[in-house]
This record gives sequence, structure tokens and C-alpha cells, in this order.
Amino acid sequence: MIKHIIAAVATLLAFWAAYHMYTLDKEVHKLDNIHRTIKASEIVVQLKKPVVVKEDLTTDNDEAAKKAAEKKSKELDRKLQALKNKAGNIAAFKVSQTYKQNCSSCHGVNGRGIIGPNLVGKSKEYILEQLHAFKTGKRKNYVMYGLLQKLDEKQLDELSGEIATFKEKWEKYNNQ
Repeated sequence: MIKHIIAAVATLLAFWAAYHMYTLDKEVHKLDNIHRTIKASEIVVQLKKPVVVKEDLTTDNDEAAKKAAEKKSKELDRKLQALKNKAGNIAAFKVSQTYKQNCSSCHGVNGRGIIGPNLVGKSKEYILEQLHAFKTGKRKNYVMYGLLQKLDEKQLDELSGEIATFKEKWEKYNNQ
């Protein structure tokens, strides 16, 4: 009789272990999907060689040449401005390495949002609350969940404080 009880307990433990391994395998698969999603969302920008406009100073008397050079210069300035706007003002202000590594691919280099929402203007408390919700699984987003698992409480606090300053940094940047 005791042999049968031991065999039943061993069988139950084997089933539990198999189920537990199955659930762990599902979590690993989710993390693999997160890593693939992050890898697929990397943006590579290749720029052409810059075009240099050379003005011939000997044509000072030639108004047509001056106008053509001025027009070409304005066109280059317009294209450069369009590229800056398209790039999202990459050099607007400096951000921490933690933000760059964990947030910028979705929320943009300066928090304006790409595939993730715009973070500019959010309070530190709100951001920290949302980060905790993602990290604990209260809010479902596997990318956020995967990224936040490697950050400790101090890093989350610093990150939320940094993001809360983005509005002020944007205003300072735009008033220069």
C-alpha cells in the first residue's frame, strides 16, 4: 500500500515538474520574441556624403551666379532642416545611457515617441507608477516587461526623474 502511495506522489511530482518546465519554456519563448522585436525595431540610418557648395568669389559682379548660389544654399538648408525634423531632433539634449539602451528605440531619443507614446510632459510620479505596472505585469506589454526586468528600483526612480525633465529640456532647446 505504501509503495502505491509513494508511486502516486512521484507521478504527481513528475506531472508538476513537466507542467512547470512547460510554463518556464513559454516565458523563455516570450522573452525570445521580445528580443526579436527589439532587434527588428532597430533603425539604421545611412547618410549620403555631404554636398559641398563652393562659391566662386570671382563672380561678384555676376548677379545670376550669386542668385543661383544663394538658391542652391537655401535648398540645401531646407533639405538639412527636413532631415533634422525627420530624425526627430536627435541632438536636442543629452539623455542617460540607461534611457538610450532601454527606452529610445520606442520612445525616441528625446522622448517624443516613435512606436511608443510621447513621454514629454509626464510627471515623475506618473512615469514611475507606469514603470512599476509594466514591471509587475499589471499592464501588459511584453517589450516593456522584458526591458524593465533588468532594472532595479533605483534605476527606475532615476529613469522616471530623467524623463520628467524632458519637457523643460525641450523648452530650453526650442528657446535657444
